Amino acid sequence: MSGILQGKTAVIAGIANRWSLAYAIAESFSREGASLVLTYVNEKQRDTIASITTEMPVVKMIPLDVTKDEDIQGLADGLKELNCPIDILVHSLAFANREDLSNPFIETSREGFLLAQNVSAYSLVAMTRAVAPLMPSGGSVMTLSYLGATRVMPHYNVMGTAKASLESSVRYLAADLGPRNIRVNAISAGAVKTASARAVKDLTSLMEFAKTWAPMKRLTEPSEVGDAAAFLGSDLGRGVTGNILFVDAGMHMV
Repeated sequence: MSGILQGKTAVIAGIANRWSLAYAIAESFSREGASLVLTYVNEKQRDTIASITTEMPVVKMIPLDVTKDEDIQGLADGLKELNCPIDILVHSLAFANREDLSNPFIETSREGFLLAQNVSAYSLVAMTRAVAPLMPSGGSVMTLSYLGATRVMPHYNVMGTAKASLESSVRYLAADLGPRNIRVNAISAGAVKTASARAVKDLTSLMEFAKTWAPMKRLTEPSEVGDAAAFLGSDLGRGVTGNILFVDAGMHMV
């Protein structure tokens, strides 16, 4: 590729470390010429993110706890201070209590169910509502999903229901924002050993299964997810909205 995001400003939420899919997306965006705004939950995470993105064109870092309405408003206020349109929003956030992932789904607590929905699905709605007014000429919103949204995957449990809600939210947001030329899509990535994925019990077995049964006989590489995100964020993806783009070596069709 050659500068397909040149001149665009992208907001990326969800970088935890170098193994995060959000980090791979930031790498692809940087290579393609985008300026980056990154969010962080606390000062420790801010320091970590700052240390691993020193060679990226980061123009601002904004604190964001998506469970707090004041932080969502703070995101919008912080972006307005840039005095430029926002072209891309990347939502790469998910969380569930470890016991709600490891225990049988039927044992999911009310609090655990609502927490997973709040952080993993509703946050996309809240963030999009905050950022959409800053996309006056249109833009691209994208989130990260997984096959467990539509199929029962071992030990994915409450996160599967949260991802199903997330994917449905993508479609409703795409319908709402289409007239404003704002596209909303999800990338359903294959199993990748990220920090959040490690919370899934027996992740290694799940990844070995994917390597055996995926048509391409290998795992998904983070850079593949990053490049798919660059496509969706660029003018090359200008006609794509309301879609779930599978980047999983074909695992979704097995």
